[in-house]
Amino acid sequence: MSYAIVGFGKIGQALARAFARKNISVTVASRRPPEDLAPQARAIGPTVVAKSLRDAIDADTIILAVPFGEHREVAKALPNWKGKTIIDAMNSFPIPPEDLDGLPSSAFVAKSFIGAKVVKGFNHLIAATLATDPVVEGGHRVVFLSSDDEDAIAPVADLAKQLGFAPVKLGKLNEGGALVHARGKTWGRLIFQDLFKKQQ
Repeated sequence: MSYAIVGFGKIGQALARAFARKNISVTVASRRPPEDLAPQARAIGPTVVAKSLRDAIDADTIILAVPFGEHREVAKALPNWKGKTIIDAMNSFPIPPEDLDGLPSSAFVAKSFIGAKVVKGFNHLIAATLATDPVVEGGHRVVFLSSDDEDAIAPVADLAKQLGFAPVKLGKLNEGGALVHARGKTWGRLIFQDLFKKQQ
């Protein structure tokens, strides 16, 4: 399984640190050319490699960490995303619900990534928290996952475990997933909740 993070701001870098901590290879890309990202990528760790967006989207699993309004530009890079899993780590705050066709933000994102499996995840924590080691005193920091494609959640949950997190499945995007979505200027109840879980 190959991984990429598209977007290399605070959230993208925090996620890159999680991959580096576990020596898992990940490609990072943004609107900026890869040579602009390379020094920061190298500083995070040797398994973090800056590439062009075109090369990054060759990955099987792509984490979207761009500002919400930019996801449609990323989606234009491929006419069809069949066979890819998109992890939506973005938040749509403060975009009004009517601008999202009344859909949960990740369901709105899924309309642009035709054919992809879309999972909401890694979006409910601030970057500074996400960047720290998720294992604390025997507990693992919780990440919430939701998707309208049940088959898509299991491999993302496996990735979360590999990165040291404790995945908690919330079901469909418009059900439990609503707890980690912003609706207009209102945050879902689980956003910013920094929770830990003992591993079984």
